[in-house]
Amino acid sequence: MKERRYRSLMKGISWRIVGTLDTIFLSWVFTGAMSQALTIGGLEFFTKIGLYYLHERTWLRLAWGRRVIGESGAIAEERKRSVVKGLSWRITGTIDTTLIAFLVIGQPIKALSVGFTEVITKVGLYYLHERLWHRIDLGRDHGKWVD
Repeated sequence: MKERRYRSLMKGISWRIVGTLDTIFLSWVFTGAMSQALTIGGLEFFTKIGLYYLHERTWLRLAWGRRVIGESGAIAEERKRSVVKGLSWRITGTIDTTLIAFLVIGQPIKALSVGFTEVITKVGLYYLHERLWHRIDLGRDHGKWVD
């Protein structure tokens, strides 16, 4: 099945909304300052849209974790693909969040606390987001995979 670039963009925006709310909450928990939490969340909103788009386009080029269903030639993505894709994104996202938190807070331990705590929360949230998008046809054409 073909996936259009605007699908990747829409997935990026929807994920960013979920991810940013999570980052704001975690930043507030570790800093106790809503202004710092909003600054961290606001900055990463923009950096991560671009990073997510690049990540999504890269994964569209990888065949691993896809299988052909029956004679129709339809392609399904396996759950293991979603898990590994989520982990690869989380590594990218954790580095981004930790660097932004350090620039805003100026304290490496708090920045690492924000970055590494969200590994736990965001892996689960990303998995759910990815599975939800598998049910949405926006930006898909039935046929073969393309970039």
